[in-house]
Amino acid sequence: YGFYPHDQRWRVNICFLVGAVALVPMLMPSVAYKKWNVLFLLIVFPLLTLVLLSGGNFNFSWATYIAVVCLLLLAAAVLPLLVFGIEDGIARSRLSLILCAVAIVAWFASFETGPGSVAGYPAIPLAIAILLVAAAVLSLRAMLAGEATVALPALKGWLIASAGILAIMLLLDFDFGLVPVETSNWGGLTVTLVVSITGIVASLPIGILLALGRRSKMPIVRMFSVVFIELWRGVPLITVLFMSSVMLPLFLPPGTNFDKLLRALIGVSLFSAAYMAEVVRSGLQAIPRGQYEGAMALGLSYWQIMNKIILPQALKVAIPNIVGNFISLFKDTTLVAIIGLFDLLGIVKSGLSDSKWITQSAAPTSFFVLALIFWVFCFAMSRYSIFTERRLHTGHKR
Repeated sequence: YGFYPHDQRWRVNICFLVGAVALVPMLMPSVAYKKWNVLFLLIVFPLLTLVLLSGGNFNFSWATYIAVVCLLLLAAAVLPLLVFGIEDGIARSRLSLILCAVAIVAWFASFETGPGSVAGYPAIPLAIAILLVAAAVLSLRAMLAGEATVALPALKGWLIASAGILAIMLLLDFDFGLVPVETSNWGGLTVTLVVSITGIVASLPIGILLALGRRSKMPIVRMFSVVFIELWRGVPLITVLFMSSVMLPLFLPPGTNFDKLLRALIGVSLFSAAYMAEVVRSGLQAIPRGQYEGAMALGLSYWQIMNKIILPQALKVAIPNIVGNFISLFKDTTLVAIIGLFDLLGIVKSGLSDSKWITQSAAPTSFFVLALIFWVFCFAMSRYSIFTERRLHTGHKR
């Protein structure tokens, strides 16, 4: 529990109980309704945990909602260009470009005159807005010519995703009547599991995208992936945590409050994603070239080839390395103590410095229990990895 208030520890207990009840059937292959179980673990359970542990009621301002909408529309306009190329990407992002330009212009109406501005607006964002408006005009012209057959379905998907994100923000903004508990009061196994599970869940999809980007034929995507991977793999995790805690606030506007735990989560996730990208890339390189050629001969698109043929085989081959990366990440969570977060190791050291806990056997008993807890979690992940390998026949026995 760490320093969590005694009268509120029932919230931590509920999170542990719900997580265990949802995880057990997920790990059993014979249990049905796996998709609903995955959706619960990836969407509902994190929101439930966040609301219970923090108390909810984040008090988002209207400017935050507008900024999120603008970023989502900007992503809907730009990402198709990177994923599908210039020609097909423009066809998919025409409606998004129009809505993005409208949102950006509305957003700029709230800016105040300041130094380095043009007609009262910041110069660089204003240039981006002008380019978006120009692209939106060209897209509108193409739509009026009857070329919007691909844009509408793509925009529907982004609108559904945007509605989901805004619904999550509204849920977090709701007052459930819970007592707010700052993340500085979290600690013990709660912090260890929050940091490790967030890093594990976030690093795998990001690592897959980076691995595909590093093998991409598009120079910009490949260069970005290579720079990202090599940059994060070239520094130790302790440096990443130190930079996220000490240096990151210096680059933010004055008065901006960036939660310390959130900084650690972002740093650990991005750091682990860089290593995961190389693990996934090793699995991709193990797939014979004939698999690609056979899929292309069937007329499948790039994403159909990856989703249905290549990635399932590559991830099965890379299971031992993926789980090994997860185990390393779980043990590396002890490094968050350097930025003032009390994980399992931090709580043990804090307890040993308390005069009420000073006994001759306190230190060896505490560290033995700590080592036992880490061993149980790591050994469980290792054994389940072996079980998954045998069930999927990833050894490719002859």
